[in-house]
Amino acid sequence: MTSRRPDSFDGLGYRGREEPSYGGGYSGRSFNSSSNTDLQQWVTTPPDIPGSRNLHYGDSTPQSEAAPAAPGAGDEFQSAASPPSDQLNRFAGFGIGLASLFTENVLAHPCIVFRRQCQVNYHARCYHLSPLTALNVMYNVSKTQGPKALWKGMGSTFVVQGVTLGTEGIISECTPLPRELPHRWNPKQIAGHFILKGLTHVVALPFYSASLIETVQSEIIRDNPGILDCVKEGVGRVLGLGVPHSKRLLPLLTLVFPTVLHGVLHYIISSSVQKLVLYVLRRRGSTGTSPKRTEFGKETVQNMLDAYFPELIASFVANLCADVLLFPLETVLHRLHIQGTRTIIDNTDQGLEVLPINSQYEGMRDCINAIRCEEGPLGFYKGFGTIVIQYSLHATVLQITKMIYSTLLQNA
Repeated sequence: MTSRRPDSFDGLGYRGREEPSYGGGYSGRSFNSSSNTDLQQWVTTPPDIPGSRNLHYGDSTPQSEAAPAAPGAGDEFQSAASPPSDQLNRFAGFGIGLASLFTENVLAHPCIVFRRQCQVNYHARCYHLSPLTALNVMYNVSKTQGPKALWKGMGSTFVVQGVTLGTEGIISECTPLPRELPHRWNPKQIAGHFILKGLTHVVALPFYSASLIETVQSEIIRDNPGILDCVKEGVGRVLGLGVPHSKRLLPLLTLVFPTVLHGVLHYIISSSVQKLVLYVLRRRGSTGTSPKRTEFGKETVQNMLDAYFPELIASFVANLCADVLLFPLETVLHRLHIQGTRTIIDNTDQGLEVLPINSQYEGMRDCINAIRCEEGPLGFYKGFGTIVIQYSLHATVLQITKMIYSTLLQNA
């Protein structure tokens, strides 16, 4: 059978050998006395698909070879092909944010563990108001029990954060309660927003209690818990199942008010301080000197990094203020949560022994009166030195990360 393929056929990119251009009036070379009309029924011009062959909407397939580039076009192409500063800017912001998150949840966890142990230890004679005494006891604990003793319960803290975020999202989707406040809000919207935050803390309450127990429980007498043990213990606390507790265990309804009060106040203080600090930093930046320019007209690396740091600094100051102002309430809250759970903690005076928690508070008011009468006003601030260590470490990591990325981007 005779083939009907022309000699010059090379697929959809067919071009007549006698005429380089193609279109409606091109002339193809005949084969075996085939007419030009016979060839047109199967040799067609490829369609112009936007996005193919680097075409954009409104462009068409070139009918001839590309024209020579205009003067100066090569410089623009070279500038466009170079790595954009926006990618380096986003990379720097992502790295700095990741370092901040890592510091808050991983590096600062030993400070959180020891702070909670000091708060629930009503036997302690040393209040650890100074970071030096806290560091000494933390070293003794890690020396006798291993470094793992200071990172216990870290997985459960992530579980509590996940439960909190998931619950907040589900409630906001199923109810008219706003998850975020608009720029111009009214009292009804802000009341619904606070109700959403309160309901979220109510749902996360049993899991927070289980996470607190894993955090303060001594490493000597406890088994290796799994990641989902926090969820199992929280569900068991709600259903009244699982490990038997003491008769002094407070019901969850008694813990709802102090838990919601602490969570909502922490959110209000941190959000208010964050917006205030962010406003001051941005206003100071807008009244500063104009940014320096490089040869490509981009801002300097320092200005690029400063675009991400105001929010991190504002979040840092906001959390610091909230933790300091609510430290006494947090002490009361943790003592109420840990009561009746038969928890054994490390002795925070020296870090070489363990002791049980056998408190007998009847509620929030009784706990406040007992601390004030038996331990004094400073009893509400047991373990306050760890706050200084935690946020000093956080500030140092942020500054070091900023210096590293500044050096990398300047050398890029």
